[in-house]
Amino acid sequence: MRIGVDVGGTNTDAVLMDGSEVRAWTKQPTTADVSSGVAAAITAVLGQAGVTPGTIASVMIGTTHFANALVERSQLDRVGVLRLASPSGEALPPMTGWPTDLTARIGDHVFLLPGGYEMDGREIAPLDEAKVRDAALTLRSAGVDAIAISCAFAPINAAMEDRAATIVRQVHPDAVVTVSSAIGRIGFIERENAAILNAALTSLAGRVIASFERALAEIGVSAPLYISQNDGTLISAAQAATYPVLTIGSGPTNSMRGAAFLTGVTDAIVMDVGGTTTDVGVLVGGFPRESSIAVDIGGVRTNFRMPDILAIGLGGGTRVHLDPALYEAAALDAAALRVGPDSVGFRIAEDAMLFGGDTLTTSDVAVATGRAAFGDPSRLPALNDAVLQTVWQRIQTMLADAVDRMKTARGDVTILAVGGGSFLIPDMLKGAAKVIRPPHAGVANAVGAAIAQIGAQVEQLVSYDRVPRATVIAQLSDEARARVAAAGGDIGKVQIVDVDEVFLSYMPGRAAQVRVRAVSDLVKSRPAGVTPDAIFAAHAH
Repeated sequence: MRIGVDVGGTNTDAVLMDGSEVRAWTKQPTTADVSSGVAAAITAVLGQAGVTPGTIASVMIGTTHFANALVERSQLDRVGVLRLASPSGEALPPMTGWPTDLTARIGDHVFLLPGGYEMDGREIAPLDEAKVRDAALTLRSAGVDAIAISCAFAPINAAMEDRAATIVRQVHPDAVVTVSSAIGRIGFIERENAAILNAALTSLAGRVIASFERALAEIGVSAPLYISQNDGTLISAAQAATYPVLTIGSGPTNSMRGAAFLTGVTDAIVMDVGGTTTDVGVLVGGFPRESSIAVDIGGVRTNFRMPDILAIGLGGGTRVHLDPALYEAAALDAAALRVGPDSVGFRIAEDAMLFGGDTLTTSDVAVATGRAAFGDPSRLPALNDAVLQTVWQRIQTMLADAVDRMKTARGDVTILAVGGGSFLIPDMLKGAAKVIRPPHAGVANAVGAAIAQIGAQVEQLVSYDRVPRATVIAQLSDEARARVAAAGGDIGKVQIVDVDEVFLSYMPGRAAQVRVRAVSDLVKSRPAGVTPDAIFAAHAH
């Protein structure tokens, strides 16, 4: 048995699964300290199923903590940036084009140092170890402990980044170092951006993961803790604390994986309606379609793997902006109405009119039109049918536009409607061939976390003039399988789920960027005292 938890901005959802069966589920309000909400949710499902904590084999948690921290500019560390690309890499300084409020939080501790590689592997300049050491000493004196190191074309050759990281750790033992080659892809600026964001989140990540572990310990659950990452697979708690940016998109991917599991549909558009937003994504072969372009996170362009998700400001707690004097109008001018994007969030039980509040929300409208049944309808104000239909039509237009934006071909598509606010999605929606509502749709995100597999991705630049294509793919597939096993996956059940090639015409020979992704179920047993983190550390790059 295993427990899946998804921490959203409004609710913390949890499920207890025994094999493929959902034994118990719950929705609890997300708490300000988060860990108490997680503890309450886990305690609730254990109590419902009459299960003792010791029988749980693993716990999987997906969280929006890190995405929220970047969006809200809160709880971020000051970051020292060492760029190894001078002299040719000085034209565009680090954090160019970033929002000013974000750079103000992170600081301007930037060092442009000699080093880096050309696209064919030649050195731009040798690494100047003395200057790296001086930069580390300066950062130590300034009390900057989060450090991001980026190097031109580090995915081709990570030697300079690794050596610089070693020097920084020697000079500044308290430093937490992020190297860009461990996170991003070839594009230098986006990869550097991802490394800086990761470094800014490291202290928060440590506190969040520790709070999850404390919550489990207080309940009496001693099972291994895994965290959902952006591609719908799992990483260990220690990996998540080291690379928190890899978990930023885990909420939508959990919902998509859960929707696929609950319906058996592997190719569809998933609409996950929460309390604050509707996340729209595309399932391909049971996994979220990955974004093929740079992804904007908190106003910053990055290029690490992220799901192709469209988030719109529409959820069960979304505010309906309408003058109360127009509630009983015989007709409503479209200009007088605005739906969202702001939401009452986890305060819906206090602020929405259904619960005695004074804020008109989409949930109030859904109940007033008979499309949902909860709360106390007698608390709703008198709303004219014409007003209700105008608001409802605006909601449907927002949803239909989102589907259109995510489709890649003409024709209607299958829609999987999940999330606590999925009552906003009608049975007939423009652009939809059919709308499927799976059982336990309200906690599909927690189901997705519970059924997630261990995943690993290997990416490399290769020349097919030097090594045959079949040999390259076989070697990278073997490495991906090994990484999955090292991270706690069952080596006997590893599947290669994606092989992606991008030919690079600007490089000599038949050069290509090859990416191989593998997944597997969690291993059911391992030698006593051997943790997933220990296995991963022994095999990690």
